[in-house]
Amino acid sequence: MNSTSNDERSVFRHWWPLAASWLMMGLELPLVTATMARLPDPRISLAAYGGVVFPISLVIEGPIIMLLSASTAMARDRHSYELMNRFTWALAGALTAIHALVAFTPLFDIVAGQWLGVPVETLEPARIGLRILTPWTAAIAYRRYQQGVLIRYERTGWIGVGTAVRLAANLLVLGVGLAHGRVPGIVVGASAVAAGVLSEAAFMGIAVRPVLRQFVYPATTQTPPLRLAAFLRFYVPLALTPLIGLASLPLASAAVSRMPNAFDSLATWPALNGVVFLLRSVGFAFNEIVVARVEQPAAVPALRRFAIVLSMVVTGVLVLAVVTPLGHVWFEDASALSGDLAALAGTALIFSLALPALAVQQSWYQGLLVAGRKTRAVIEAVLVYVILLVACLVAGVISGAVTGLYVGVLANTIASLGQNLWMRSQARSVLDRLATTEAQR
Repeated sequence: MNSTSNDERSVFRHWWPLAASWLMMGLELPLVTATMARLPDPRISLAAYGGVVFPISLVIEGPIIMLLSASTAMARDRHSYELMNRFTWALAGALTAIHALVAFTPLFDIVAGQWLGVPVETLEPARIGLRILTPWTAAIAYRRYQQGVLIRYERTGWIGVGTAVRLAANLLVLGVGLAHGRVPGIVVGASAVAAGVLSEAAFMGIAVRPVLRQFVYPATTQTPPLRLAAFLRFYVPLALTPLIGLASLPLASAAVSRMPNAFDSLATWPALNGVVFLLRSVGFAFNEIVVARVEQPAAVPALRRFAIVLSMVVTGVLVLAVVTPLGHVWFEDASALSGDLAALAGTALIFSLALPALAVQQSWYQGLLVAGRKTRAVIEAVLVYVILLVACLVAGVISGAVTGLYVGVLANTIASLGQNLWMRSQARSVLDRLATTEAQR
């Protein structure tokens, strides 16, 4: 590490490039949604992407999401870096094969048609979109692993540049699609996302090379050296964490498909998720800052205060979107939703008010648990999330009286709160240990 300062300004200095990266990445979904809404058969394309392509792709990539945290925590020398590099490519290859199996075989009809039960008119467009996104998982695995190295050695600025490259590739493909005007929205949107992740992965591979030469390869191997078995004990609970959590996305799609106003709910979901994710993303960026810095001197108070301020800011922005015309402008003008879909999204936004602050707190507690090697507690928290989510969704399906989108959003909020409360209880021991270490310095 190059920095020893641990006040809020230091935390902000290393957080904001990551937050900017997450924000730019968060713009991807609204841009894709807004483009598909302006191309032929917008409701079908939006429902296919939001109800099938996006959730299935996220579930398949689930086991590689936490490579960012693992790399930040453990890529300390050449041996550990190369061990995790081999693991990354093996896992990415296996998951890409699963993605291809779902996208190019009759398994798709079972997953999307029977399990998810999405409207039949969305099936063929969704099949095309899923096929286009076949490189998605491998590209994300590679770039997240390299990003972790950059975070560990406080080169976070390059991550923001990489995301700008990704966004530029998105915009190029989306612009060509809009200019042509006759290509189905699902084709244009999925192609833009695939081009973006591939471009960002390529850039990360270039950006990380000077860091590897300066910090990783010349370093003395840690004692004892990292072994695969030890790494798997650390990583497997982390890998299962997003996998279980992301499984809730197709579960939610399946549940919403069986509730009132199903088609409009699925068509509105991408636009709603886009704006909420945009605000949650700055909280997600905080996780790796906690992992990288929490064991440094005087870090805990500064990180805790920063989390409180950030929670207040992101909540305030979403409140403004609800109580002012900003939300209407976003959904009807920027996202190009029709009046009825924009009204549906605006109401659902009320049930999302707590989600951005919960994302910040989740990053704080999860970062503590990862830094403290208590990864089992992280997966326990996700199980709490899934149990609460399923309970709420089942209640909505049984009731059959509430619009599916409202039930899905409220279920996510309740489940996220339960997840945070569990992680908070488990992180106390890590905070106690850090306090003891700080007192002994």
